[in-house]
Amino acid sequence: MATRQSVDECIQKCEDAIRYAQEQYKSGTQQEHYHDQEYTQAMQGVEEAINDVMNLANSANAQQRDQLHRMRLQLQNLQNEMILLDHDPSTVGGKLH
Repeated sequence: MATRQSVDECIQKCEDAIRYAQEQYKSGTQQEHYHDQEYTQAMQGVEEAINDVMNLANSANAQQRDQLHRMRLQLQNLQNEMILLDHDPSTVGGKLH
């Protein structure tokens, strides 16, 4: 059984990952942060948070699973947005060089 503290800590870690990833995403859209190390780290943080949520959900009660499920959806939505952001340096204006 997941403890309340473990769920709270996981949610906090997820919120931190989301905040950092959103900063990097915003920076990437405004400044064309192509293949930036921080962007990659943010994506890895989101992926780790998703895995943590999924692992913790296995030992959570129904209310905790619901809370973790909503967090996972937020993380996956952000992950998808980050993946879809055109930040490939080999393309400028949508054309390959």
